[in-house]
Amino acid sequence: MQIDENLSRYSDLLFGTTLTVYVLAMIMFLAALASSKGRAATPAVAEKELAKAGVGAGSAYTPVRTPGRVVEKERQPWGDRLARMAFPVVIVGALAHIGSIVFRGLATDRMPWGNMYEFISLSCAAGVIAGIVVLRRPEHRPLLSFVLVPVSLLMFIAGRWLYTQAAPVVPALKSYWLAIHVSIVSVGSGVFLVSGVASALYLIKLRWPDAGTGLGGRILDRLPTAEALDRVAYKTVVFAFPLFGLGVICGAIWAESAWGRFWGWDPKETVSFIAWIIYAAYLHARATAGWRNTNAAWINIAGFVAMLFNLFIINLVVSGLHSYAGL
Repeated sequence: MQIDENLSRYSDLLFGTTLTVYVLAMIMFLAALASSKGRAATPAVAEKELAKAGVGAGSAYTPVRTPGRVVEKERQPWGDRLARMAFPVVIVGALAHIGSIVFRGLATDRMPWGNMYEFISLSCAAGVIAGIVVLRRPEHRPLLSFVLVPVSLLMFIAGRWLYTQAAPVVPALKSYWLAIHVSIVSVGSGVFLVSGVASALYLIKLRWPDAGTGLGGRILDRLPTAEALDRVAYKTVVFAFPLFGLGVICGAIWAESAWGRFWGWDPKETVSFIAWIIYAAYLHARATAGWRNTNAAWINIAGFVAMLFNLFIINLVVSGLHSYAGL
């Protein structure tokens, strides 16, 4: 099969552009979080300011309006403006990312997730898109910085050490199940990334509820409440869990047609099943009194660690029937 070198080059160029845009957006969001000017005044602080102005807590305060005087609108804090500017930057990066995947597929005339480089790219794109959707509310948008940190790291690893030239897939992957099984698993993995980040921030927020006035304190202070972070983690797992389970089932059906058995406890099959069980335990823990808070969050993080173990260790170190990472 003839590979279109021009489209392959465009795909690589868009991949590098995407990584650059993601890093830029991540820096903008972190700067927005670190901006002390962007911190919203609490009701207690607002009450103190009114007291200084001679207005009691129970009085009805009405600002004096002078006829003919132009009242200037309150300027939006710098941190909020920076976060608002960073959000479309992430969207531009996601569009470039999708373009990179599409050009890779057109260059090879196949589904562009047949090796480690392509799988990581697709999973990262799914994670960013899930983050954009879940964290679209203005007060949640800065959380995208913490999603972009692992995404940028994974894309850098994929582009630096796992990159492979555009080429046809190995014979074992020449099946329509490649489009079904791998795409479902990669999308589920990307959504799990958002959930893992939310649970990690939830634990940090509980550990340091009053982080102080330093740089780290300002960043943590501008994060949503621990309860909001826990809800984000739970909702994303509720969406990704059945999706990932469907991907495992499709993989079993593909295994039956390719190897003559639905399940053989291959290392990748085993770890995928373990990860699925861990996320099932997380959902059960969220519904169980005494486990729904810190314990459930740790289980969620353990599930994401299992996904990373399955991605890197199983594919690159352990030998099995799935050992065709294309490296």
